[in-house]
Amino acid sequence: MGGTTYDVSAVRAQFPALRHGVAHFDGPGGSQVPSAVAQAVADTMTGGLCQRGTFSETERRTDAVTLGARAAVGDLLGVDPRGVVFGRSMTQLTMDMARTLASSQEWGPGDEVVVSRLDHDSNIRPWVIAAESVGATVRWLDFDPVTAEVDDIESVLTTQTRLVAITAASNLFGTRPDVAAVAAAVHEVGALVYVDAVHLTPHAPVDAAALGADLIACSPYKFFGPHLGVLAAAPSLLESLHPAKLMPSTDAVPERFELGTLPYELLAGVTAAVDFIAGLAPGDGGDDRRAGVLASMATVEAYEDELLERLLAGLGALDGVTLHGSPARRTPTALFSVAGHAAREVHEKLAADGINAPGGSFYALEASRHAGLGDEGAVRAGIAPYTSAEEVDRLVEAVAALVGAAR
Repeated sequence: MGGTTYDVSAVRAQFPALRHGVAHFDGPGGSQVPSAVAQAVADTMTGGLCQRGTFSETERRTDAVTLGARAAVGDLLGVDPRGVVFGRSMTQLTMDMARTLASSQEWGPGDEVVVSRLDHDSNIRPWVIAAESVGATVRWLDFDPVTAEVDDIESVLTTQTRLVAITAASNLFGTRPDVAAVAAAVHEVGALVYVDAVHLTPHAPVDAAALGADLIACSPYKFFGPHLGVLAAAPSLLESLHPAKLMPSTDAVPERFELGTLPYELLAGVTAAVDFIAGLAPGDGGDDRRAGVLASMATVEAYEDELLERLLAGLGALDGVTLHGSPARRTPTALFSVAGHAAREVHEKLAADGINAPGGSFYALEASRHAGLGDEGAVRAGIAPYTSAEEVDRLVEAVAALVGAAR
């Protein structure tokens, strides 16, 4: 790889799981992991860890791992490392934050919270639960069930709006709403914007400030890292919030939001994952990791867009295959149904051919139901930075065999 040239073979060589010959279109549920990330986790676990501190070498090493991971996420999302919170998952962090905001900002009757029906349930249910627990009103932002484009945010905003939760990219359809425009409108009424960037971060450069996100969340295991979650906000906002916590635990930000001891070895894996991303297009960022991340993800985005066009054209040419959603801006995600075959059945048959393209609603239950796909959903094929053109053709051919159609 060099400059803006993307060498997918060189990228694939760094993922041991790909040597098994399985075509992984299951990245939206969790990406495969490069050797460098696994090695970082192992080295950290065996290098000596305990609790953060400044006296012993072990304490200092643990502290450095933690601060290093915050800095890495800062470079990935364009946020202040001092506002980076780690947790068990994006779902857990969002559930905790929803409760904390409702309490700290004293939400109550007359206040309104907006959730998007396009979202994964982890960016819906926590806000619904928090609002209902204090008597606040929940308003729903809908989307076009055919195109999967989100409705106008202005239709649900009022002077009583306290927070809007919206996805930066639908994990079901791939839709990328104009979050910056949404945020601008939300800020006009004095409300906060909580952005779910789980499905966007693995596929495009992310800049939390440009998105207008007051709070932004993502999942490292979707971008080559370990299984945990990340939430980021301005330290000043976090300082104004008071989560439930143990009495002896620190009240410092961001630590006051992290319950118990962090999985330090996984934090080392997060740093390694961001370093890996920054090196996908070497030569563009120099020693500036943030610049490297932006250049690499721009290159990845262009590469994946080409593969998505190839995939959509191939599937769209098959009789008996229905593609769901046609958003103008999208991540490389194709949702489709095969006539005469339930989504679960297609998933099973493709898996038997060594192709992982799962079927379901993928926790975007409101979206699946609103689009007429019910709880069963459809088959989702997600392209990742390690996906090859040959694998795209392999998937299309396998689906063609299912419907008895020639490409």
